[in-house]
Amino acid sequence: MSEAKATEQAVRDAFRDQAKSCDGLGSPFTARLCRLIADRLKADTPVGVRVLGWQGDPTSAGDSVALRLCGALHALVRTGRDGRLQASYPPIQLDDETLWPVVDHAIRHEAEFILDWLQSAPQTNEVRRSSALLAGFLTLADLFGKPLMLSEVGASAGLNLHWDRYRYRLGDTAWGDPASRVVIEPRWTGPNPPTTEITVAGRAGCDLNPLDPASEQDRLRLLSYIWADQQDRLDRTGFAFETAAARPERVVRADAIDWLRPRLAQHFPGAVHVVYHTIAWQYFPKASQDEGEALIAEAGRNATPDAPFARLQMEADGQTPGAALSLQIWPSGGKHLIGRADFHGRWVEWTGWPTI
Repeated sequence: MSEAKATEQAVRDAFRDQAKSCDGLGSPFTARLCRLIADRLKADTPVGVRVLGWQGDPTSAGDSVALRLCGALHALVRTGRDGRLQASYPPIQLDDETLWPVVDHAIRHEAEFILDWLQSAPQTNEVRRSSALLAGFLTLADLFGKPLMLSEVGASAGLNLHWDRYRYRLGDTAWGDPASRVVIEPRWTGPNPPTTEITVAGRAGCDLNPLDPASEQDRLRLLSYIWADQQDRLDRTGFAFETAAARPERVVRADAIDWLRPRLAQHFPGAVHVVYHTIAWQYFPKASQDEGEALIAEAGRNATPDAPFARLQMEADGQTPGAALSLQIWPSGGKHLIGRADFHGRWVEWTGWPTI
């Protein structure tokens, strides 16, 4: 059965809602671009017809049509396919009346490229989320005193699979490789995290559409979904590509639940097996979520003091600000909210694991 066609008003509203999110996440240029498209895009081009007559849910909770189109335009800039558009993007600053004709020209003259880009869902791999993950991993190392066996679902290009190869400052705590060009310094509130040494015993990740950090085409895809006026994110992601590409581990193509089933059936004596995910679980179908929760609960029941199990997650929970950072450990089964984090990792509000 085909998906229902959205109303034109619903599509325009989706672009306006995305603009508000971009404002809140520090991208005034992308916010402007979304508002211009919402107000001025017409159904007189193949792209206009496709976008304004979107088949499916155009919102950020569905198909994220605004991010798809903005990503396509940024890809045109990054590939140099449209020189006029490239010369109009950040750091250049143009007023709306100058910018829109350039955007409209790209929409009209690069229709084939844009229409092809629109077919795929947005894909991101926000490296700064590793700051929140690191605090959780430090907590696990402090609680158990054992090496960590890492399993990431929804790992994209695997940039957050290599979190231990970056350089951080979390509050007063400096951690990581001092030579790394990936520097992550979120605005930190709350107590300092534990400073326990971490040993990674092994790592693996899966994604429905894994991207290869060594592939120029896959790098283009991820970088195009980073907002064009956030150069620090673009630079940091580029450095993270180099780090991941230099390592042998690659994210495997698999459904998360199909991948978790045999992964969770393994036993890792002498190590803490950690399943983790960031802003990914919410996109799984309800049936997959339910099966995943059951598999994780079963793995928890099978945990032992010599082979503990943990789940670390940074996911939206309907509360504000940002996303919830939660940790559950087995065999005790204890679960706590250990902090909150900005969706792009700009800040972390750290609570930590309760000591009593």
